[in-house]
Amino acid sequence: MHANQPAFFKQGPKPLTRLMIFSALSLALLVSDAKLHLMDALRQQLSVVIYPLQWLATTPVDKALQVGDFFQKQTELISENRRLNEERLKVSAQAMRVAALEQENAQLRALSAAAASQPVKRQLVKILYNGRDPYTARLIVDRGSDADIAAGQIVVDHQGVAGQVIRVHPLTSEVRLISDRDHLVPVMVERNQLRTIVYGMGRNLPLEVRYMPPNVDIKEGDILSTSGVDGIYPAGLPVARIVKVERQNGSAFARIYAEPLAHFEQHSYLLAINGAPAQAPYPETASAPAATNKKKH
Repeated sequence: MHANQPAFFKQGPKPLTRLMIFSALSLALLVSDAKLHLMDALRQQLSVVIYPLQWLATTPVDKALQVGDFFQKQTELISENRRLNEERLKVSAQAMRVAALEQENAQLRALSAAAASQPVKRQLVKILYNGRDPYTARLIVDRGSDADIAAGQIVVDHQGVAGQVIRVHPLTSEVRLISDRDHLVPVMVERNQLRTIVYGMGRNLPLEVRYMPPNVDIKEGDILSTSGVDGIYPAGLPVARIVKVERQNGSAFARIYAEPLAHFEQHSYLLAINGAPAQAPYPETASAPAATNKKKH
């Protein structure tokens, strides 16, 4: 260094010397702290001083991690919830399907029992859909002329008469329900064998028993079954239950309403059976042969 260099530019010990001094000092401090714990008090004070700095340094990172964990858990929970909902819907659909099959099997067993009680030809038909005309009460079934279904056959479920086949196609048939407007069925009251006629009033409306005097022996709860007098419906088939009887003073007829026993809307299958068997011709009167004999004489 030049002799005229200012004093404050003068360098101290050489770098190597300073390194050795500071190294020895550090080593001495480490040994003394390890043996005598001289720095514990200072370390505690420093920890108190630098804690706010540590908190400021670590808090944003911790909060960011917490927010990330929160959204990740939310995503996982949403996915899990969606999966559980899908499984629940699948299980519910399976349970509904099982319940529907059980109900269908029960109906088929009931129809089988009902068929066994009818000594006529019968055939199982499946309901496809309601008739297209909203002002009529009709059903379309999945059997037609190819399956030997014929117009005039009676259609029943395991509870009672549903209607009559009125139109037949090769693969389907049309059934007119007993609730169709002005469709009439000759019936009798099972309790007292009183014969009458029940009329349809339209889809989703009750049946009506018409032209009966106010003092007629019919009451709510009476069961109406086919009488067989028309030669169409076999006798003894349940048709309806009386639900309302109105007897008004001064009226020529009672107002009597009945509810069909057949509930086809709750089932998928019906039973098509032949109508009433053909009746034997009336025997000739005894006067006919006598008149013939007189002519011979």
